[in-house]
Amino acid sequence: MMVAVASGKGGTGKTTIAVSLAVSLAAEASTAPPLFWDCDVEAPNAHLSLHPDFDRRQTAARLIPVVDKEQCTSCGRCAEVCQYHAIAVLGQQTLVFPQLCHGCGSCASACPTQAITETPDEIGVLERGPALGGVDFARGVLNVGEPMAVPVIRQLKRWAMPAPGQTVIVDAPPGASCPVVEAIRGADFLLLVTEPTPFGLHDLRLAAQIARELNLPAGVIINRDGIGPDAVEEFCRQTGLPILLRIPFERALAEGLAQGKTLLALRPEYAARFRQIYAQIQALCRP
Repeated sequence: MMVAVASGKGGTGKTTIAVSLAVSLAAEASTAPPLFWDCDVEAPNAHLSLHPDFDRRQTAARLIPVVDKEQCTSCGRCAEVCQYHAIAVLGQQTLVFPQLCHGCGSCASACPTQAITETPDEIGVLERGPALGGVDFARGVLNVGEPMAVPVIRQLKRWAMPAPGQTVIVDAPPGASCPVVEAIRGADFLLLVTEPTPFGLHDLRLAAQIARELNLPAGVIINRDGIGPDAVEEFCRQTGLPILLRIPFERALAEGLAQGKTLLALRPEYAARFRQIYAQIQALCRP
């Protein structure tokens, strides 16, 4: 079972929910500790709550094309197949723009003279190790200044593979862009975290649309419940999205979370509630 936790906007409490779900499942003696993927590689912060002890590391890289000028005939086939305009042919010169390259390898495969080879370009790091409560923690960290988060997320998911039967909790990036889609790809359920504000509703609509496009069953957790109107609840009723939990807006919770404490440390009674949510998710995923 893979549960992805996402939100249309940042700051809704997405990582708080993902961490709480992972820790609550890890405390269940009858199940193996879950694997936690922090896929918010541009700004990973789940480690601040889970305190992992990293004992495995690997470089994340993408393959950048290198053109052999002696073999290149400037036919332009490489530029034709590149969807990202990362390679261009001007006259007799073939130019490569690494910042635009997604490392798909199409240019090298299409070159009729084998003038293009690919060389690894380090863009980040992958790390894995045990964390709070026995959670199996893995994350990707994109190097500062690198524009492509998707290759790091893809490599993290391939590198930190779950054991047979191991539950995976995915902390997806915020927003509704390509990194979000890559993070939640392959999930069995999408848990959407929102807040009852106009911005929260707007971005929940975007996240819910992604769920529909990917044909993913989804449910909603409303954080900071009580600070705004009922528009989010009305949207969930209209679209058939089940509301699985409401977390009230409390100053004490906000202060504790800002200090790096987990929701379960602040409110131990939520542990049983999150295990109940996981059981609801399993039921919603059954055909």
